[in-house]
Amino acid sequence: MIIEKEILSIEEKEVLRELWNNEYPERLHLNTIEDFDLYLNGLLNTKHYLLFDDLNKIIGLTFTFLREKENWFAIILDHQIQGKGNGSLLINELKKKNKSLNGWVIDQENELKQNNEFYKSPMPFYIKNGFSILTETRIENEKMSAVKINWKS
Repeated sequence: MIIEKEILSIEEKEVLRELWNNEYPERLHLNTIEDFDLYLNGLLNTKHYLLFDDLNKIIGLTFTFLREKENWFAIILDHQIQGKGNGSLLINELKKKNKSLNGWVIDQENELKQNNEFYKSPMPFYIKNGFSILTETRIENEKMSAVKINWKS
């Protein structure tokens, strides 16, 4: 089940911060709920789409926001439910409500996660879901090395 929200509760933020820290590379780690708030508060026109399992537990999130007059998104899924259509379910929800989506994707597999496993680049997932890779547009900083992706309806 997907629930759309503009404002997240403290409990939801804590669950999502934990999901973020478990699934994204360690250098993107958010130490506190305040760090998560700082990140979210820096985004404009944010809409959150929470994915719940049958026990009403949050197992995934995607959110859209405005950056430089473009619609951007991010997505996080619990690793236990990846590869089962849940990511596509969330992406399709965004596609219904947006004409274009942009994101940053880590395109190498040398990043470590908090549990010391390697972060698996989701690039094949985005290609399968109709995104173009804009190889000439990259972000390189202490937090991330990634390439821009775009989807247009």
